[in-house]
Amino acid sequence: MLAKWGGKDTSFLDWYRNTITPAKANFFPPMEEMFSFRKDREGYRIELPPSDEGKQLIFGIRPCDARALAILDMTFKDAYEDPYYLSKRNNAVLIGLGCIKPYDSCFCTSLGISPAESTDVDLMLTDIGDQFLIEEITQKGKELIARASGVEDATEADEARAKEAKESSYNKVARKIETEDIKEKLLPNFDNQDYWERVAAKCLSCGICTFLCPTCFCFDISDELVKNQGERFRCWDSCAFPIYTKMPMENPRVEKWRRVRQRVYHKYQFYPMNFGVIACTGCGRCIRQCPVNWDITQALNSLPAKVKAEN
Repeated sequence: MLAKWGGKDTSFLDWYRNTITPAKANFFPPMEEMFSFRKDREGYRIELPPSDEGKQLIFGIRPCDARALAILDMTFKDAYEDPYYLSKRNNAVLIGLGCIKPYDSCFCTSLGISPAESTDVDLMLTDIGDQFLIEEITQKGKELIARASGVEDATEADEARAKEAKESSYNKVARKIETEDIKEKLLPNFDNQDYWERVAAKCLSCGICTFLCPTCFCFDISDELVKNQGERFRCWDSCAFPIYTKMPMENPRVEKWRRVRQRVYHKYQFYPMNFGVIACTGCGRCIRQCPVNWDITQALNSLPAKVKAEN
């Protein structure tokens, strides 16, 4: 998980691969107060939580998670700009760290993401052995480097080692999915109930895949009341839960296969239709952390090319 770092002990770099909880939790927390309210003789009073204007620096974010934040930006900056998310996002500095030991569950390269390169950060670091090669991506990054000490100009040999490290990392990502015509494959399979029932058979509907997904953003809003005062907060929710779509008279996704289908289609069909980008970065968390080893890449790669027409 993300943890506070004093900046001196670098031993974690020997074993660090990626966090379990994605960086989205720093900007879109699992639970967050929206406002508090109370009733007195003069009526109702609403108070906003203290402004979260403190800056945060996230060191070691992987390219897949940095891209995920760029995808979340599209959601939280759409028709309505979310002040809770953006107040934290706008005050953050991201220092990316190239991934040199991808998990076998990673498939970022299939989504056009390199495990060792990113333009979604302010600074990008590449491990070249006894040093890091630093690339300045944004103005924030340039200003940070200008204030740093012990930074030297990279040599041609340094750049050559960095290029070799990036290529080596890219080639280590073995898991693949075909995304070129994924929307065309998904569209005719929407009503293929037999397929989605087979795919969803072992899913437990626990929601861990959505909570740990760096691009999932579903939330619920609740009020906590104690006598004449209370607070409104939002917390993560999941389309995997049976009651997620429950309404007073009906629930359109009672069956598990419909919920599994929704998650796949939202990332690979609906989000691209709305924002022009697939809402998946291939980080592999939903595969690694699933208690029954459900694998979204298998679900996508085994999509029937031809769907039998119903009689």
